[in-house]
Amino acid sequence: MNDTPGLPADLEAALALDPQGLIPAIAQQHDSGEVLMMAWMNRESLVETLATGQVCYWSRSRARLWRKGETSGQLQRLVELRIDCDGDTLLLQVDQSGVACHTGRRSCFYRALKNGQLEERLAVEQDPAALYGK
Repeated sequence: MNDTPGLPADLEAALALDPQGLIPAIAQQHDSGEVLMMAWMNRESLVETLATGQVCYWSRSRARLWRKGETSGQLQRLVELRIDCDGDTLLLQVDQSGVACHTGRRSCFYRALKNGQLEERLAVEQDPAALYGK
């Protein structure tokens, strides 16, 4: 791996990025343990996140950095970054302001399989059209 300015050397050495240079990152509310979302990060988004304290992801669909909350205002402040034993998944313990999901729910994991059917477990807290100005 190439050393990227801004990444601690031990983190750089521990990262097992996929062939596209990405790693899955799970965002978890630091004080409640609530799992909020999963997104992708690359070295550049990691450097920015560590430098600013505001979580930045890599958007595969837009092929660019995605600063969480840049459109909606629903920011994630990094509290702690953890890496799993294989170095191929990150756990971001964050302080989430507002909702994390683009559907207007607190968490992207709002559906559960119950008796062979998906049930919605979380209500919409904010109108997505209002969040994204659509």
